[in-house]
Amino acid sequence: MASVSQTLSILRGHSGELSPEDARLLRGLRAGIDQAYEELISRYRQPVYGMVFRLVGNQSDACDVVQEVFLKVFRSVSSFREKSSLRTWIYRIAVNEAYNHRRWFSRHCKREVAIENEEHEQSAYDVTVDPGPSPFERAATTETRHLIEAALERVNPIFRAAVVLRDIEDLSYEEIADILQVSLGTVKSRILRGREALRRELNESMEPGYVAALSEAMERT
Repeated sequence: MASVSQTLSILRGHSGELSPEDARLLRGLRAGIDQAYEELISRYRQPVYGMVFRLVGNQSDACDVVQEVFLKVFRSVSSFREKSSLRTWIYRIAVNEAYNHRRWFSRHCKREVAIENEEHEQSAYDVTVDPGPSPFERAATTETRHLIEAALERVNPIFRAAVVLRDIEDLSYEEIADILQVSLGTVKSRILRGREALRRELNESMEPGYVAALSEAMERT
């Protein structure tokens, strides 16, 4: 089984302010340059898909949500005020779309979605994205990754989003507050409650010592 530090480093993304490179990309998008659109998809589709999948818990649904996310990004790029990083803005759209999907699913299907077996099913996303493995998919063991994914799926979606954004995407509290459109106090409360819920779920399927070490490492962030 992977070490705690290895697992967390694999799960996490990278944060940052609006960089000169992002400013250049935005200029290209606003000018309607095809290469800029291709660059945006290449840079963000994998992390956006990974985050959305953890929020909706289903490959096919995640593909649909990601398509809607990028459609909204393309349609509203001219209105982006650059008061946050480009990734923060895209993630805010992605979280909202994931929430909207879950609400629609709940109304129409009256049941929770389940994680599909990634080893035996192929999604549309597998066909349309870079076939190379994501950082998360390079986790030390498939078993560890699946156990964490399954545990996240059982956490309340509101708390799950906060944990994913903080402990996997490594966003700051301020960025998460911006994405979720809530106060810093609410962000911290959701993270604490989400971590506790995840710890309880992992205790059912992982060694207690590893869960305790993982929880301790997460709480130091």
